[in-house]
Amino acid sequence: MAEKYPEHLPIKYWAEDDRPREKLMRKGKSALSNAELLAILLGSGTKKYDALELARLILQTCNSNLIELSKMDHFKMSKIHGLGPAKSMIIEAALELGRRRQHAEALEKKQVLSSKDAYLLVKTKIEDLVHEEFWVLFLSRANKLVAIENFSKGGLTGTVADSRLIFQRALDWKCTGLILAHNHPSGSLQPSQQDIELTRKMKSAGQQLELNVLDHLIVTEDKYFSFADEGML
Repeated sequence: MAEKYPEHLPIKYWAEDDRPREKLMRKGKSALSNAELLAILLGSGTKKYDALELARLILQTCNSNLIELSKMDHFKMSKIHGLGPAKSMIIEAALELGRRRQHAEALEKKQVLSSKDAYLLVKTKIEDLVHEEFWVLFLSRANKLVAIENFSKGGLTGTVADSRLIFQRALDWKCTGLILAHNHPSGSLQPSQQDIELTRKMKSAGQQLELNVLDHLIVTEDKYFSFADEGML
């Protein structure tokens, strides 16, 4: 069990097993709490807080939810007492690296055979955004992923997709299948009437060009809705 130290005793005076960096070296990354990992990123604390206390303070602002923390940019984080722009940008960069790692892992499985396969490919791009974005997965005849592209960024409650641009890109990529995807920052998986009408319009237009719209996903933080799975295509 970790020792109790006098308030604000600098980490360098702690027992080695309790210092985040030494603990990482001795026990491995999985042995560290989120606060300890964050303290390593911070490197140092302030006159009032050591690095670990500052890390805990940061996590308190997002209820210890790393997804919520990733939604904060460095401008917002820098307002936390004792953090400042430099440390805020380090945290933002680390969270972005984590997001990109997730996406790289998803890309290793490039054949899309189900709505879940498509969800895993697109979720790291849009699951924790605070605004809506519209993305398209372009697939070959064998349902191999050809490309993933963003086609619009909207506000808190909506975004617009230009079907002409999307189908032009599909022809450029010489693909045969498309999967549409956008996020709902509200957390609701219920498709709006606009979502339903857009899906029907895209499906119909694709048939004229011999391009198959295979699915339309609505993505939230940890779930998704599939038009194909629900029989709405």
